[in-house]
Amino acid sequence: MSKRDYYQVLGVDRDADEGTIKKAYRKLAMKYHPDRNAGDVKSEEMFKEAKEAYEILTDANKRATYDQFGHAGVDASAAGGGGAQGFGDAFSDIFGDIFGGGRGGARSNAHRGSDLRYNLEISLEQAARGTETKIRIPTMEKCEPCNGTGSKPGSSPKTCPTCNGHGQVRMQQGFFSIQQTCPKCQGAGKIIANPCLACHGIGRVKQHKTLNVKVPEGVDDGDRIRISGEGETGMNGGPPGDLYVVIHLSAHSVFRRDGDNLHCEIPISFTVAALGGEIEVPTLEGHAKIKVPSETQTGKIFRLRSKGIKGVRSREKGDLLCHVVVETPVKLTVRQKELLEELETISLNDGPRHSPRAKSWMDKAREFFSE
Repeated sequence: MSKRDYYQVLGVDRDADEGTIKKAYRKLAMKYHPDRNAGDVKSEEMFKEAKEAYEILTDANKRATYDQFGHAGVDASAAGGGGAQGFGDAFSDIFGDIFGGGRGGARSNAHRGSDLRYNLEISLEQAARGTETKIRIPTMEKCEPCNGTGSKPGSSPKTCPTCNGHGQVRMQQGFFSIQQTCPKCQGAGKIIANPCLACHGIGRVKQHKTLNVKVPEGVDDGDRIRISGEGETGMNGGPPGDLYVVIHLSAHSVFRRDGDNLHCEIPISFTVAALGGEIEVPTLEGHAKIKVPSETQTGKIFRLRSKGIKGVRSREKGDLLCHVVVETPVKLTVRQKELLEELETISLNDGPRHSPRAKSWMDKAREFFSE
């Protein structure tokens, strides 16, 4: 039977930090521990499953391998089976964090590199069709002179004299003995006596790198593209972080995107609006024609099927919605003004039948003032 995704087992996001993972595991362990569910085989299996997920996701190297290869990359090293452990063993790591220590021994100084974010602005056309572009990002890379150790070439880190390499120190307070992280080496068990001149003992240096990013067709504003392993280099042999490219759509001069649909305003003359006609409208693929019926009013929407965008998770293209705006003519000649005045006179003599909306509005206004 195939295993469930470890993140799904613990109910956490894939970018959850170690504290969130431990909190989720503690909650599940309390719920499904065999001591609380004697004879319940299902609870015991749930407990084992949660323990296995916890052990993989709290180990930086195993987590990075799992993120890249899934269960196939960690099955050989995962401690999934075995009998149920006691409450002390189940929560020793959690309580160890509270008091600054764990099960003894020096804390691993390998840390996963930080994730990076890059804001990529693209046009609506690029989002609709997909594109490929190069980006240049600042990042922290392994220092070449010291090979990431932080020590000057020819030297190596020394055992911490404060904790003697254990990474933890014990403090006595009355009847209580508290074990906490060594303040000198920060739990690494070693200190850098001769820092590398290039990285000043950090083991990493700031650099820029150029990456090729493939943007799939249909991406929308706010979508993220994850590039595994292209974040900052890990510390002391830790795995690298990931790069998240966040998509931002630049404003378009004609269209406005709403999901998979596109919207645009189409100005028409009041002559075409009154008498009807045929107009040409732009689309992402070229041009299309719309038949405008007579007596069309401002706000009328014409829908062009499948002239929108096919989203990343969509099966079909959206629509193009054309919003009609009846345009008032400007800079009229004397003759044009005479004709309009003549039209207005004729319309008034014929009664309100040419302006039904105006008549309706006037009736409502009279009713309002009469009240």
